Amino acid sequence: MKSYTLPSIILGLSLLLAGLLVGDGFRDGRTSDRFVTVKGVAERQVVADLALWPLQIVAADNDLSAAQARMNRMVEDTRVFLGNHSIAEDQITIQSFRVSDNQANRFGGSPSPNRFIISQTLMVRSEDPESLLAASQRVGELVQAGVVLTSGQEYGPGGPTFLFTRLNDLKPEMLAEATGRAREAAEEFASASGSAVGKIRRANQGVFQILPRDPAPGQQEQNQLFKIVRVVSTVEYLLEG
Repeated sequence: MKSYTLPSIILGLSLLLAGLLVGDGFRDGRTSDRFVTVKGVAERQVVADLALWPLQIVAADNDLSAAQARMNRMVEDTRVFLGNHSIAEDQITIQSFRVSDNQANRFGGSPSPNRFIISQTLMVRSEDPESLLAASQRVGELVQAGVVLTSGQEYGPGGPTFLFTRLNDLKPEMLAEATGRAREAAEEFASASGSAVGKIRRANQGVFQILPRDPAPGQQEQNQLFKIVRVVSTVEYLLEG
């Protein structure tokens, strides 16, 4: 009978150890199933640091030289206007130049009183968006001076486009704030349910959005000088206790 004692003891200890491991597994499984999903939001109001303003100027005449002379005068008037609003020459570039001959239009259509149409786009790029905005508010002065132009993109609301380019400078601080607010929300939930917040189970930092500060109908973010940067972080926390 002694020969059966040692194997029996070993078998008993093995069954006991297996039972303990299975119990721990069930306990760990139940613990991993207890979690809360929360969101944290961080926002900053920012001001655009770059402005782009395309100005398309058009001149028409039956004589090509006369049309070109008229274009040169309107371009010079536009440059003077921009200079009076603190926009330097090196911030102005010629983006496109096009000449159309209506007599060469093979699609026909209604006859035009002017044979030649010249269009030229001046692109203004400024790191002083407030000065550019002030100039755009007085673009009517150019019209009064006889400049025929389109302010802004050909198909759009018109006016300058305002960009915020320093998003990377805000990301670390805003992500930390959003995660901290998510933790606060998890602790409030855990306190109400008699639990404690454990480790992070899963996290998604979310996508940064640049939104208009004033979301008025028909107004887009790129047309506003002031903007809101927002990020929403989604975090899953394990619950303990």
